[in-house]
Amino acid sequence: QVQLVESGGGLVQAGGSLRLSCAASGRTFSTYEMGWFRQAPGKEREFLAVISWSGGNTYYRDSVKGRFTISCDNAKNTVYLQMNSLKPEDTAVYYCAADSRPRHMVLFNGADYWGQGTQVTVSS
Repeated sequence: QVQLVESGGGLVQAGGSLRLSCAASGRTFSTYEMGWFRQAPGKEREFLAVISWSGGNTYYRDSVKGRFTISCDNAKNTVYLQMNSLKPEDTAVYYCAADSRPRHMVLFNGADYWGQGTQVTVSS
């Protein structure tokens, strides 16, 4: 099992920034990919970004490229999502996820393990 705990959500004005953190624990996950998703009210969950623990390779949803940055600190077993130039349409619950299957999160919008989610609200 892998346990994921997100933090860092909150209320921010449009144009502002937030950094989300995801602390991972449990079984060895050095070969896992770590990702961030979000779900806004009344909308489907959507993939945002993914990173591999081992090589740091990243991939982003087009709509967040250039504004969001995913990174990881292997020593702290923590994954981050730096979000800049936030817009009201970025308002959602943000989830951290982990999966052992390469590109699964990108291709299938799913994952083996999920955090509890953290609310991000962007005011106009």
